[in-house]
This record gives sequence, structure tokens and C-alpha cells, in this order.
Amino acid sequence: MIQHTHGRVTHQVRSQLKKTRDLCMETLLPRQQIKQAIARHGVRFRQCLYTPLVTLWTFLYQALSEDHSCRAAVAKLLAFISLGDNEPASAKTDPYCKARERLPEALVADLARQSGQTLQDRFPSTGMLRGRPIKIADGTTLSMPDTPANQQEYPQARHHKNGVGFPIMRLVGLISLSCGAVLNVAMGPYRGKQTGETALLRQLLGGLQAGDVLLADGYYANYWIIASLLERGVDLLSHHDGKRRMDWRKGQHLGRRDHVVLWKKPPRPDWLSQEAYDLTPATLAVRETAVNVEQPGFRTRQLRLVTTLLDAELYGKADLAKAYRARWHVELDLRSIKQVMRMEVLRCKTPSMVRKEIWMHLLAYNLVRKLMAEAAATVDVSPRDISFKGTLQTLAAFAEIGWFCSAAQWRTTYTVILRAVATHRVNDRPDRVEPHAIKRRPKTQWLLNEPRAIAKARLMKMR
Repeated sequence: MIQHTHGRVTHQVRSQLKKTRDLCMETLLPRQQIKQAIARHGVRFRQCLYTPLVTLWTFLYQALSEDHSCRAAVAKLLAFISLGDNEPASAKTDPYCKARERLPEALVADLARQSGQTLQDRFPSTGMLRGRPIKIADGTTLSMPDTPANQQEYPQARHHKNGVGFPIMRLVGLISLSCGAVLNVAMGPYRGKQTGETALLRQLLGGLQAGDVLLADGYYANYWIIASLLERGVDLLSHHDGKRRMDWRKGQHLGRRDHVVLWKKPPRPDWLSQEAYDLTPATLAVRETAVNVEQPGFRTRQLRLVTTLLDAELYGKADLAKAYRARWHVELDLRSIKQVMRMEVLRCKTPSMVRKEIWMHLLAYNLVRKLMAEAAATVDVSPRDISFKGTLQTLAAFAEIGWFCSAAQWRTTYTVILRAVATHRVNDRPDRVEPHAIKRRPKTQWLLNEPRAIAKARLMKMR
């Protein structure tokens, strides 16, 4: 009887998906694209309510919603099923949680990467550095529930007491400067061998294409990263890491505080094999330049840049400084993902589900970026000129309208959405200076400085 009911509900959901025009699944993430990804990964599933398509649909709305709970996601699915006066399914979250566990991590990651790369292909250039595609690399950390499985794979910081701290994941992302799409990420533990940002970045270098420019901070300006990039035909523009002394008397003079020097190969690090070390060039031609920062209120008074863009006529100092200043966009993008989409503290209790949760958030983020880019194209502005939070709020308000629309109404509604998103512009505030502090005082709370079980036992002894 249960299997028969599930079969009827599954058929109802499939029929409902065919006749509705949900804005997220059909416009921003076409159903055919999901089916192709399911076929690529050879995903098989039982005849039940939570097929891969339905599970992805529900998981996506969970990432986009303000309430990230499974209960709210299942309630949204039930609302969707009830549109056609169908027999209601169970409101329990257990089947949905099990369906998420069955969903392959590689499938969700594939969809997230594909959505980002498709958007990057549509908007490859920012107009800076002779129109070359610019991609930004940066790292961050994420927290997750304190479970034994999470602690084992993503240990907490060493200075935290056992039972008090939380597991921490280190994440490095590759983000398009032109449209803000996340192209790929690498994840690893917060501490341990080969868990630093440069080690994670090396996992992402295969996603860079010849002719790209990688924009990064000084942490990535090391010999091995530069050699790997040049091998792929990719250039680097980054801040100087401060480990090598800049001597303006040496090298090929290009202008005031601007020269090309040869960096000598350092000793072989432990993580690099002897064979790979021998294949690495003995020297690298690197351009070092310094640009004074004239804007009042800026903390940095001089930018010391390192780049493999050696031609001073094609890439002047002012061009390099302008491009490096745009690196700040990656900080805003990470803030949008972690704070606006509330991914800073993850909810899942196993490492595999934690990674799936991250990929689903990145897929949702890229879909919001896609809507921003389409809205920006209607008013001939850059996708970066549109507010991410304003777009997310508009999408959340309009997404379910597609359930009730006819084909003609749907086209009109989507035009209204694009027009609304296009009005949410980011204010142009050049050289903005604000204090790095907040005025609102947080509420005072007691901090838990011992394992919860010990604290509860101590409270039970009190009379």
C-alpha cells in the first residue's frame, strides 16, 4: 500500500513538473541540463517520491530560502504537490534526508561548476588588462556541527578545548571577476600537511585556460604557483609576499620602481617530487612594481605588485593597480555566499553531506548571479552593478509565482522580475572610507567553556 501510494505521488510530481514553469528549475537551471548531468554520472534511483530531480529541486530551494531547515524544504514540496489537488505526501523529513544522502556529491558539484563556467563564457571580459579573462583566487574557512565524523575529517583549531570548539573546513575558490560566478572550489581540513591555501589552489589550476589572468593576494605569489601558471599559459597579478627584497637597481629597468627580475628556484619543498622539481625552470622572469596610493583614508599607502605581465607598454603601472584593486570583489563575493546566503555555519552532521551542502549553496549562488547578469544585460550595465542581496530577495519573492502561470503569464512575469532586479543597483561610491567597526552592541551571552555533557551534569547536581 505504501509503495502504491508513493508511485502515485511520484507520478503526480512528475506531471506537476511538466506543466509548471518554476522560475528556478526551468529558467535558471533547465530541466534538460539536470537530466544530462544525471545521465553523465549514471545515477540510478528507485520508484519513489524523492527522485534525483525532485531531491535537487527541494535541496536547491532549501539553499535559496532564508530558513535552511529540512522541514521548511519538505513543506515547500508539499505545497507544490497540492497545487493539482493531488493526494498529499508525508510531511516527515526522514525520506528527504535519506534522498539527499543518496544524491552523489559529484552530481551537485558538476552542476555548480557547469553553471559557473556557462556564465563565465557569456561574460569573459571586464575590459581591464586588454580584455583578458580575469579570475580571482581566495580562501576562507567554514564552521560545521561538532560531531565525531566532522571532527575526524575537519579537526578544530588546536587552541580550542575538546568538546568546546567546532570542526573547521578550509576552502579556496576560483571566482570570475566579470560576473562573480564561482567556477570551482577546493576543500580541505583547517590544519595538517598540505591543507594550506596554496596547496588547495594547486588543485584548481587545471580549471584555468591559456590567456587567463589570475588575480590573488600576496599569499599566492610564490615560485611554484607562478611556474605552474606559466606552464599553462596563465599570467599572475598579485601583491608582493614580502619574502624577497625588492632591489630597484637590479633587473631590466621599465620605469620608476618598475623592473623585470629573475627569481631563482628555491630548494625543493617536501611536497614536491624530485622529478617535478627537476622539470621546473631554474629561473622565472617576474615583474615587480610599486604604485603609490593617493586616496585619503586608505590604509595601504603603497602597492607592491608582482606579475608575469612583463610588457610595460601593454600593461602600464596604472592598469595593474586598477586591476589589483578589483581583487576586493572576491571579498564581497565570499561575504555574499557566507553571510547573505548563510553558509558561514553549515548544518549537516557528516563530511559528505557538508560538502554536498556547500556545492548546493554554490549552485544556488551561481543561479542568482545568472539572474543578475540577465537583468544587467537588459539595461546595458555590468553584472557587478546589480545588488546580490536585492536579486536574492526578488527571486525568493517571485520564484513560486511560476507554479500558477500560463506560458504567456510566465513570460510577462519573468520580464517583471528582470526589470525589478535591474533597479537594485549597487551604489557607486568611489574611494569610500568607513571605520572598521560596528555601532550596534551585541547582546551579552555566557560562553560555554567546557563540554556540554559536563556542563549539564554539573547543573543536574545543583539544588
